[in-house]
Amino acid sequence: MTEPSKVIHVRNVGHEISENDLLQLFQPFGVITKLVMLRAKNQALLQMQDITSAANAMQFYTNVQPSIRGRNVYVQFSSHQELTTVDQNAQGRGDEWRCCIKCFQALIQYQVRQSAVTARNSLQGRNIYDGCCQLDIQFSNLDELQVNYNNERSRDFTDPSLPSEQKGRSSQEVCMAFNQEPGQMSNASAIAAAFGGGLPPGISGTNDRCTVLVSNLNPDRIDEDKLFNLFSIYGNIVRIKLLRNKPDHALVQMGDGFQAELAVHFLKGAMLFGKRLEVNFSKYSNITTGADTHEYTNSSLNRFNRNAAKNYRYCCSPTKMIHVSTLPQDITEEEIVAHLEEHGSVVNTKLFEMNGKKQALVMFENEEQATEALVCKHATPLAGLAIRISFSQLQGI
Repeated sequence: MTEPSKVIHVRNVGHEISENDLLQLFQPFGVITKLVMLRAKNQALLQMQDITSAANAMQFYTNVQPSIRGRNVYVQFSSHQELTTVDQNAQGRGDEWRCCIKCFQALIQYQVRQSAVTARNSLQGRNIYDGCCQLDIQFSNLDELQVNYNNERSRDFTDPSLPSEQKGRSSQEVCMAFNQEPGQMSNASAIAAAFGGGLPPGISGTNDRCTVLVSNLNPDRIDEDKLFNLFSIYGNIVRIKLLRNKPDHALVQMGDGFQAELAVHFLKGAMLFGKRLEVNFSKYSNITTGADTHEYTNSSLNRFNRNAAKNYRYCCSPTKMIHVSTLPQDITEEEIVAHLEEHGSVVNTKLFEMNGKKQALVMFENEEQATEALVCKHATPLAGLAIRISFSQLQGI
């Protein structure tokens, strides 16, 4: 048996599977530092940041069959402990597996929408180099790009007068970029660890507004705790206020501007209780404490007080699949389904064990049903334990 390694060998990687598909499969387990697609062999090599992350992925996929775009893929530890850059003269050798390809993401704004449509139709799925670096092109949620510097990382081709960004940043500048006071680096460090030094597409990391306005709520079914369960996926909650004069509106104050930006980005347009949510930054910097506000600052249910980097990695838009943890050791799939099925049709379930703890994946018929189950059942008791629910980025069980 191959000894554990931070390099994972993936087989049966069809040509329809992109680099981004593989990243989504393994990103929930940790930072991915290197990836190479071996197109000629329908295989891939992927390097995690450490052996623990790779081992967690391998343990999970021992119990759950990984599948991408309807195709089962097969994973095992690689015989290589590290992926290293290949010398160009050696690239022609058929047995050479040790190569390094960094994974990059970029945002490009065209002058007119049709140009963006044409570019995507022409380039989607094409390789930058022969046999590797397949492009995965999706439309962004952003309407406009804001570029402040012309350099090797960003450029505004309509404004050549923009200054060049300084090459390095002081610790104070890094703190400011993530809305941290100098000397308080915990959140900035967690963000850097979660996203490998970058940020998810569509997230600027420069927002300083902590309060979010949520509208088009279902006033007959929503309450502060349900909003807490949903928004706490993206950050710690300070307080929540339902607006009396507008029953379908609420204010949610997040722990900082970055967390608020994640919530706006991932929840805008989400369906909940038959309504499509509108989520935007509020004109108010914070929510004033009062009789009609609910305080959550000291709530033990705030997810980001511990393992912040891991929780940032799990941030995503609502999906059909939820991940249920903190389960009793003797729990059954039938008991889990019975606890959740009032919120929608359960399509599939998978009960498994990771690091000695029982966990489950539950797939609903659609995203709205999964979202309702999360907001209504997160932190509720099941067989004597308060269960924890989050969205899963896995495509199938």
